[in-house]
Amino acid sequence: MKSISYRASSFEMTGDVGVFTHRDPSSRNSLSEALRGDYREMLDLVDGNRSIRALVITGSGGSFSSGGDVKGMSARTSCKDNYERSPDYMRRHISRQHYIWLDRLRSIEVPVIAAVDGPAYGAGFSLALSADFILASTRATFCGSFARVGAIPDLGALYLLPRIVGLTRAKEICMTARRVEAEEAARLGIVLETHAPESLLDRAIHLGKRLAQGPIEAMGMMKNSLNRSFELDYRSMGELESAQQAVALASQFHIEASARFSRKDAALYDWERGSE
Repeated sequence: MKSISYRASSFEMTGDVGVFTHRDPSSRNSLSEALRGDYREMLDLVDGNRSIRALVITGSGGSFSSGGDVKGMSARTSCKDNYERSPDYMRRHISRQHYIWLDRLRSIEVPVIAAVDGPAYGAGFSLALSADFILASTRATFCGSFARVGAIPDLGALYLLPRIVGLTRAKEICMTARRVEAEEAARLGIVLETHAPESLLDRAIHLGKRLAQGPIEAMGMMKNSLNRSFELDYRSMGELESAQQAVALASQFHIEASARFSRKDAALYDWERGSE
């Protein structure tokens, strides 16, 4: 697959890992309408494509994403269209982002790795939290900056952040709108690993390639079950587990892996061996 240039981003393959890069340096990769549209098109490409077994999202020019277009928000308050200035317009607009691309990104059945270099602010912070894993450069900063402009955290942050850092710390991060540097983000569990800026993307792709060696069916189901585990009761999780296990144990990966185990051959997927 050749690399693809979108309006505010690009997509290219490195082996079986797709790399989606925000490319709008003039806005520090703000989450513009153009970039949101690019996400929809990229997800159409990746979703269900079995040749793409992991996805890395990242930013260019030393910035992951500066978040929403605050100037555009300000302009909307003086818009001549009464409905566009209304709360209902904004309610529908935000809700639409969830079901046309953001929830798809969180639920897509491949591992998603956010490689964050520089700022991930506001909606850019929310976007990074939607990934399965965040790898950050040592100069990365995270900020739920919404309160600075009298807004509440959106694009999933209110849901995701407390599940990662706990309720009290999530309140503190959101209500103070302070910056969280990479080292602290790693301590809080927001960031999986930190790396030098020059090696960050390579490390994210390396992680993607290692995860891509695993069972694609089981990985996708495992991811989505874990994403739902805070909402479902024990019995519901047990029923979900039963149905998914039936699918996993019918996969070609399981058939080959179990045969290798019986023959005492090397495992088909061995994380410790792969890290040597």
